[in-house]
Amino acid sequence: MKHFKILFILIISAVLFTVLPILDYWNMLPQKIYYAKDFDIIEHKSSFDTDYDNIDDSHDILFGARDYINSGLKYKSGYYAGGYPTDGYSVCTDVIWNAFQSAVIDLKSLVDQDISDNTEFYPLDNPDPNIDFRRVKNLKVFFERHAISLTTDITQIEEWQPGDIVTFAPSHIGIISDKRNKDGIPYLIHYSGQPNKEEDCIVKRSMEITGHYRWR
Repeated sequence: MKHFKILFILIISAVLFTVLPILDYWNMLPQKIYYAKDFDIIEHKSSFDTDYDNIDDSHDILFGARDYINSGLKYKSGYYAGGYPTDGYSVCTDVIWNAFQSAVIDLKSLVDQDISDNTEFYPLDNPDPNIDFRRVKNLKVFFERHAISLTTDITQIEEWQPGDIVTFAPSHIGIISDKRNKDGIPYLIHYSGQPNKEEDCIVKRSMEITGHYRWR
């Protein structure tokens, strides 16, 4: 009986040591959430309110991104006539244009127009409005040209604000949340098929930041 108890304890310990790191990696364990005020950071508010709903554009983008990731996403890349997914599937770039739509900003039209007018700046051979606005490489160029470029140093926590757009290597994009971890590092709202779509992952997963932008 004693040997059985020891074996049981060893098995449970092995399971915990195996499972807990996985759950932690995917942010499936309880974690206290912090906000800008907890670090004496003044939260940025855009001076623009494009849709006149008394919510500034930065927070419209934040809330739009959050609403979208909570809408029951299924991950799969695809090509769609007209550009917009029609089958309920989604990729990381769909979080961005959906978030902008919440501020009544037509990101697709803006990207398509800039590519048409300035094709030489974009890494593509043949512009295609059916997919160009859903490619990270094109969005990165667009935001570099038309948004405010900010630090990529994630430790400068006061510089990371809700609604900011972030690109990562090799080809990923997301939106900064108003939630933060105990060190003040912001959560990321994004989607690449992971279970939690608003999570403390930037440092935990050593995500390589290639760009940090604020629409205005």
